[in-house]
Amino acid sequence: MTQQLDAPVASPEIRSLEDLEHYFHAGCKERPSWKVGVEYEKPVVDAETGEAVPYEGPRGIGAVLAAMRERAPWEEIYEDGKLIALRDANASITLEPGGQLEMSGQQCDTLHCANEELGSHVEQVVAVGAELGLAFLGLGATPKTPPESAPWMPKQRYRIMREIMSTTGRLGHRMMQQTATVQANFDYESERDARRKFRLAMAMSPVLVAMSANSPIVDGEVTGYKSFRAHIWHDTDAARCGLLPFAFDTENVFGAYARWALDVPMYFIWRDGRFLASGGMSFRRFVSEGLAGNRATLADWATHLTTCFPEARLKTYLEVRAPDSQPVELMLATPALMKGLLYDDDCLDAAWDVISRWTLDERLVASEDAARGGLQARVRRHTLREYAHEIIGIAGEGLRRQACKRADGQDERIYLDPLARDVAAGVSPADRILALWNDEWRADIRRLVDYAAYRTAD
Repeated sequence: MTQQLDAPVASPEIRSLEDLEHYFHAGCKERPSWKVGVEYEKPVVDAETGEAVPYEGPRGIGAVLAAMRERAPWEEIYEDGKLIALRDANASITLEPGGQLEMSGQQCDTLHCANEELGSHVEQVVAVGAELGLAFLGLGATPKTPPESAPWMPKQRYRIMREIMSTTGRLGHRMMQQTATVQANFDYESERDARRKFRLAMAMSPVLVAMSANSPIVDGEVTGYKSFRAHIWHDTDAARCGLLPFAFDTENVFGAYARWALDVPMYFIWRDGRFLASGGMSFRRFVSEGLAGNRATLADWATHLTTCFPEARLKTYLEVRAPDSQPVELMLATPALMKGLLYDDDCLDAAWDVISRWTLDERLVASEDAARGGLQARVRRHTLREYAHEIIGIAGEGLRRQACKRADGQDERIYLDPLARDVAAGVSPADRILALWNDEWRADIRRLVDYAAYRTAD
């Protein structure tokens, strides 16, 4: 079955700020209904050269999607006649602007479900990679191809974003073409619950960056950053990215987030099968004035929220966005960490207590320091490694209490354990890469590609 990009469904017109706040309230779920979803992005490169892969051609990203469709009952999604996505009832495969492949997984009751899904996805892309001579990399950034040589995927929205991001920061095109993350999504039961989770997720950003740092090599060279991906986000678009100060001092988080997003410049709206550029007007102005005869709807609001990129993002659930994409064996580590903290009230409070006394200025400095120094970066008298070690212990207790066990009796701490060992040793994935790059690899990008390529379990 094939189809064009979805047409918008009928959606109510926005009448007031209360309508926008209600959008978040409508996402509240009772605790027994809480799920966890994980989204995995990964660079796709030529297995021999390490160069990023264009869309066109017999070994291009379009061919990747077609080959994946042959291996599973995916539904094909087309835009302007080009295959741009796959989906089934539970998950989707989409393209980031530079050809990074994203798997948006199903909403799972446990991380064991997510792990089974990840394993199936890895098997599928490894098989496609072997067929086409491509490698799918467990890295936070495409390691060789610079922006001026990098491909652009044929999606309408990316053409609009590309033009705007050339004016909002020095590294916006790098963000689009090179970066890759692993993102975890969590539910909330009330505005109070959302406020506590949003506050912790935002505050955790430097710690998450330090633990997951996995992008030290970009444009074929050592960048001076352990997470160059995180550094890129700091110079992409200050109006829509970064830490949001109100996360730490507001009670009405839904209202505060709505007011912030109202003033974020829009990229586009979707009408009549096309993305219509907004000209940079704010969503607030769109609500009051309309755009090209179109009035703002809740569907437009939902679309706009996907173009806001803070370190933690509110929609009808909470998105934790700070980590670099990881090697397969570590992919579920930061989702496990955050599940242990966010889905146990005592652990949520205990983790917040560890980092609650940092000032806003300290948080902002720590965000950049974490990108550069990883676990060795400091806040006050302690390294981020020390903070991470304490928080991992709290998260492990949260997962123990949640007691989500698979058939062999193992609970979800098995996904946290590899991260705990790395933090205890004071290393992130970037530290391992840099040690090899400067020694036995002799700065050979092919060795990095071979090292970071997805593999199936032996």
